[in-house]
Amino acid sequence: MAEADPRRPRRARQAALPLPDCVALVLQGGGALGSYQAGVIEALAEAGIDIDWVAGISIGAVGAAIVAGNPPERRVERLRAFWDTATSALPSFPIFPQDQVREFVHEWSAWSVMMTGVPGFFTPRLLPPVMAAPGTPEALSFYDSAPLAATLDALIDWDLLNDGPVRLSVGAVDVESGNFHYFDTHDCRIDARHILASGALPPGLPPVEIDGRRYWDGGIVSNTPLTHVLDHQTAETLVFQVDLFSAAAEMPRTIMDVMAREKEIRFSSRTRQVSAERLKLRQEREAIRKVIAKLPPELRDDADVRALAAAADELPVSLVHLIYRANAWEGGARDFEFSARTMREHWAAGRAAVAETMAKSRLVASNIADGKTAAFDLTRG
Repeated sequence: MAEADPRRPRRARQAALPLPDCVALVLQGGGALGSYQAGVIEALAEAGIDIDWVAGISIGAVGAAIVAGNPPERRVERLRAFWDTATSALPSFPIFPQDQVREFVHEWSAWSVMMTGVPGFFTPRLLPPVMAAPGTPEALSFYDSAPLAATLDALIDWDLLNDGPVRLSVGAVDVESGNFHYFDTHDCRIDARHILASGALPPGLPPVEIDGRRYWDGGIVSNTPLTHVLDHQTAETLVFQVDLFSAAAEMPRTIMDVMAREKEIRFSSRTRQVSAERLKLRQEREAIRKVIAKLPPELRDDADVRALAAAADELPVSLVHLIYRANAWEGGARDFEFSARTMREHWAAGRAAVAETMAKSRLVASNIADGKTAAFDLTRG
């Protein structure tokens, strides 16, 4: 959070990094891959890194709400309760020696979810949408997301979420206007409807009505809430962006590889574009500030120069990517494969990504100390 907040306790432990005034956690959409985010959240807490602002889309909005709506000592417990419930319908399959066999079981698990739903998340409707009255939720989706509302109410303290020290932002899309919209605890009170709206991916889940408007999953427009965080930044900020789809991967070898790769590119391209554009814009603004600093005082006092200086003024940001890189046996259905073993593997991968990043954190620490803007991916090479 940008301003000093008297409700916020002092950081009790020595963090692995010198923390700036604001630490933001940015969580993408990605369905079952969201357990990777839970592992990241647990490892960041163990590293003594407190979160001031959490922004999410789709499954990222669920994790973000659990973080903002619980005290630090209960967040991991509540995240684990959510994921244990979501994966309770499928057994913890043994690890098979061949990737082809593991991939078959992986795809079977995903198809099972399509047929039966996910406990505490969504359930299939009794009748197909074509048999429902037009305009009703039953006519607009294959699944009912009411179980998720009940799950969130059980796991989240909504008063703490709205009035507590952690800022929450979740993104959704207005179905009729097509405009992207962020619900932010700095501007409104958030409840289960806003989280459901952020994750209402059509045609699976129905749009959610809020104040007379209906909303779908924010990932339709952008799978990352990074833009919202940077647009409203008012302090030096360290951003941990958790990417559930990798932009780079090997050439596909099978048709299932093709499906997986297409989804990775589709969901990672917008994230990569936003990150690259924002960093390029900040580099250009930095160049403008350097030129203005070289001008003599009488020119720097010119009205046009002052206006240009104001437009180029900004605060530094250190952007740390934590990217999930899929296993060889994970195909195009990885985002709706809710088996217990896969969930635990994703969770462990999130913890490992933070550990690997912290092992090389001197690069980020140096950037924070120098007050510069830069992006880091320290989990590969």
